[in-house]
Amino acid sequence: MKILGIPLRTPNATEFTAAAAMGSGLWVAAMGILRAAAVEIDRFDAGALLLVIVWGAVSARVGIRIGHGGRHLLANVAVSAALLALYQGAWALSG
Repeated sequence: MKILGIPLRTPNATEFTAAAAMGSGLWVAAMGILRAAAVEIDRFDAGALLLVIVWGAVSARVGIRIGHGGRHLLANVAVSAALLALYQGAWALSG
């Protein structure tokens, strides 16, 4: 399968789990940095940050690497925007 001419690969369960764990760890580190810098962040923004960071870690395993050119960057931004739109919609529907 290709997106914008970028060949995608299917990560195995171990790669996917490692990417998800790395993304979660990066999110915890980002939240710690924000708390140390006394930046107030609400639950919605924290969830959005988690979603984008985990997508960034998983996208590298899928084959979308933002350092490999404009098409990779565009694909990453487009998927991130779609995920955030879905997240915004789910948040609006939940209350």
